[in-house]
Amino acid sequence: MKRKILFLALLAMAVFACKQHPDGESGHDPEASHSEHASAKFRYTAYSDHFEVFSEADAFVAGEPANILAHFSYLTDFKPVEDGKITLILTIEGKETKATLNAPTRKGIYSFDLKPLIAGRGTIRFELVRTNGTFRMEIPDVTVFSNDGEALKAAEAAVVSKTNTAVFTKEQSWKIDFATALPLVGPFGPVIRTTARIQPQPGSEMVVTAKTNGMVVLTSNCLLEGSRVSAGQVLCSITGGNLANENISVRYAEAKSNYEKALADYERIRELAKDKIVAGKELLAAQNQYENTRAVFENLKINFTGTGQTVTSPMSGFIRQIMVKNGMFVEAGQPIATISQNKFLVISADIPLRYASVLGAIQSANIRNCSNDKIYTLEELNGKILSVGQMPGADNYLIPLNLQIDNAGDFVSGSFVDLYLKTVTDTRALAVPNTALLEEQGNYFVWVQINPELYEKREVRVDGTDGIYTRISNGITPNERIVTRGAVMVKLAQATGSLDAHSGHVH
Repeated sequence: MKRKILFLALLAMAVFACKQHPDGESGHDPEASHSEHASAKFRYTAYSDHFEVFSEADAFVAGEPANILAHFSYLTDFKPVEDGKITLILTIEGKETKATLNAPTRKGIYSFDLKPLIAGRGTIRFELVRTNGTFRMEIPDVTVFSNDGEALKAAEAAVVSKTNTAVFTKEQSWKIDFATALPLVGPFGPVIRTTARIQPQPGSEMVVTAKTNGMVVLTSNCLLEGSRVSAGQVLCSITGGNLANENISVRYAEAKSNYEKALADYERIRELAKDKIVAGKELLAAQNQYENTRAVFENLKINFTGTGQTVTSPMSGFIRQIMVKNGMFVEAGQPIATISQNKFLVISADIPLRYASVLGAIQSANIRNCSNDKIYTLEELNGKILSVGQMPGADNYLIPLNLQIDNAGDFVSGSFVDLYLKTVTDTRALAVPNTALLEEQGNYFVWVQINPELYEKREVRVDGTDGIYTRISNGITPNERIVTRGAVMVKLAQATGSLDAHSGHVH
């Protein structure tokens, strides 16, 4: 009984289907050939030195109109081209079909309509005319089919697998910091990673010291650490005040008095000596006394006044440290302040002994500022290797290494940086920017471009980093274009699973 009911139900469904399609071909639509042709899409991508073009085109069939939706982006920042006259030239067997648009249909998108003349294989060439010149991009191996059937078969054969892929449209990539590029292929030797300390360059920092005993009198309340100073600017003064001993004011007054007395005696005896009233011996003694007192007085006069020592900055820079306070007693030779120019810096690192064999091969370095995560190459900072130790220290068994850099404004003396020391090598390797890598539970992935709106998530094996690039030993090839900026956003697009591949497109 159950089998009979099931049979009747299937028979009723078949009859219903035949009524819906009286021609007897279940599901066949007389207009199917046109709709199938319209749904057959081909995607083309081309690059020039300055631009990327990604086109979604109807199947080209001889004698039938086709639409080409072309997305143009700058390679510098992968933002849309918003102006310019573009001509599309389809060349088949030497015959050309052209379509020209003076402006984009919408930002970054040019929608062309053309009708191929003949079937065959050829090329598409885009000519972009802008105020700064004419740019050309060519797409090879374009086929114009003789009928819709051939186009559909080719479209089915060209369908790519979408396993573990994410759709990320050009409209989405234009809105974020996004970029793609081929992996870097070149020398990539062992990299030594360590932590280093920033220090002022010797000679670019000076300690100002007291030249006499006395009490400090600061010249301004604005004289603070970090204040800019110029060469010769007065920082403070040191005065004897009411000190009973070693009072510089008393010493200065005494030296001045002795000098003035010796000068008067010398001039008087010199006049008497002209008339032979005094002996030459007395003149010589007066001259000697005068010169001694003058030397003492002029030395004090250069460094001191009647109220004490005037302390000035020996060079232009900023006050890195002040070691005294207003009214503090200091002794001769005691540090008062440190003046630094902070123009050149030294990076000091200690290298473990296991790297001793490759220290001689170090040729450059990358430096990561721990305070803002910016990474600089040694060349960007006009840097150089100052010294590499030949033996470890007595107390830490580490080998010292010093680099000199220009201060780019981001480094502070006394802070720490991550240092990636790069060695010379003849071994060529494939590397990708660190921004291209995604890490999940200890495994690393990159997004490989299938076309500029479809990306495949690919696991890669990493083998060391220099802070900017990471060496890849397995997972991708040199000819596979990858996402270098915006990889996290592509991952989020995959996670949603609900993005329309044509969202925002104009068809």
